[in-house]
Amino acid sequence: MKYLCFIFLLLTPIVNFGQEEKEASKKISNEFEQLYNADKYTDIFERFSPEMKKDLPVEKTIDFLKGLKKQAGNIEHREFIRYENKTFASYKTRFERALFSLNISIDKQDKINGLLVKPFKEDNLPKPDRNKTKLDLPFRGVWTVVWGGDTEELNYHVENEAQKNAFDFIITDKEGKSYKTDGKTNEDYYAFGKEIIAPCNAEVVRVIDGIPDNTPGEFDLFYIPGNTVILKTADDEYLYFAHFKQNSIVVKQGQKINKGDVLGLCGNSGNSSEAHLHYHIQNVEDINEATGVKCFFDSIKVNGFLKNDYSPLKGERIQNN
Repeated sequence: MKYLCFIFLLLTPIVNFGQEEKEASKKISNEFEQLYNADKYTDIFERFSPEMKKDLPVEKTIDFLKGLKKQAGNIEHREFIRYENKTFASYKTRFERALFSLNISIDKQDKINGLLVKPFKEDNLPKPDRNKTKLDLPFRGVWTVVWGGDTEELNYHVENEAQKNAFDFIITDKEGKSYKTDGKTNEDYYAFGKEIIAPCNAEVVRVIDGIPDNTPGEFDLFYIPGNTVILKTADDEYLYFAHFKQNSIVVKQGQKINKGDVLGLCGNSGNSSEAHLHYHIQNVEDINEATGVKCFFDSIKVNGFLKNDYSPLKGERIQNN
């Protein structure tokens, strides 16, 4: 199974720390800031662990850091906040044009084995537990949950506040494959071009289209969600759909839609390695300020059995009842 990615950049760390900033973290984060501001991106790459270098080769590292520099500018000030999930040293980081949380994890050899850059926000927004609106699944037919659940093992999205309850959905065959032959083209994937539908009556509050679909196995690090639709329910919940096929979205901002209406077609745009649907619920429209809401579907079949008011888990095959 290819890795499906939506957040900026997250590689699995392997060490645990306490809640006081360690000297090793302080040293590496200082070096990262100095090298980043000096445009010495190759030197940053040389401080990666072997696993990190494999997952993010030097060309992609340079592209990622150049993109960050273009968007946010140099680092002006960093303040250590805490360790997130006991692994990432998290810094409130003021760039020239943005305020981000810079999270860096290191291994036992003081090599960077995890790097996460995300918008910084204070923990002051309401945190609803679950959706109030009754929802259908946003597609027809049987799909497979690639990521879904409340733990890192089940759902890598848990690291991200807005996406912590997100799902990634694909279509697989009886052998568990998501493509028909060799997986080298988007059209070879079962999910590519399938209709994505509204799970409830709602208002379209945001549409982004025109982002090219990736060649399978490649990623777009510059517009992470790809082609996107956000729906607002009557209960002020925001349903977020990402990675639509280029130019396939058929709804417009401000449009009122009904449950079952087609939104667009499943694609492979944004930071995605293969055709799939990313879907989550958040409490406000702006993903940079949002908190994720756990999603329960009203009545669905899970591995052939009926489930009411159910939140699917990784590996389950699901369809509307």
